[in-house]
Amino acid sequence: MACNCDWGCPCNFNALPTTGKCEGGWTWHVEDGAFGDVKLDGLTFSVFVNWPGAIHEGNGEGTILIDERADRAQRAAIEELIGGKLGGPWGILGWTWPKIHGPFPVAYDLELDGVNTRIRAGDRLEVQCGPIRNPVTGAEVHPGVLLPEGIILKRGDLGATTRFRLSSGIEYDHSGKYMAIGPFEYASA
Repeated sequence: MACNCDWGCPCNFNALPTTGKCEGGWTWHVEDGAFGDVKLDGLTFSVFVNWPGAIHEGNGEGTILIDERADRAQRAAIEELIGGKLGGPWGILGWTWPKIHGPFPVAYDLELDGVNTRIRAGDRLEVQCGPIRNPVTGAEVHPGVLLPEGIILKRGDLGATTRFRLSSGIEYDHSGKYMAIGPFEYASA
């Protein structure tokens, strides 16, 4: 996840966004998973949104990106998941982005390396990450977060974006701001 907020992202702690509005989102890479009998192994998808205020106030304008390697059944499964009617994080958040661009099929170039992760989704999204640096000494710092009630992730490593640009129906550049990365596991009840 990456957004326009300061380190830690106040939304993670039930506080208002740093600037009063949220511009950010998430990329999910499925290592091993399925929706029903549709395998999603190795696929990646993203939701990035421009909310005029805090996420929970809604009225966001979002863009959805789906791995171009997804076949018709996989794409339909991802679209259904992101649609929010089936629960998971999208069931909680999906209503907050009533205006949607896409979903757009994109070629993902993904290098998962903790806080040094790099994501490129065609020419629509670029996120390059690195550690947070001490403003006095320049030394790397490596904070983490534990969110037992987290809806996207329960544990994550925090860092800074060295490049965070979105140009896909909505546009922003929040390079130098917050990012987090961590494992996720979602399952139906």
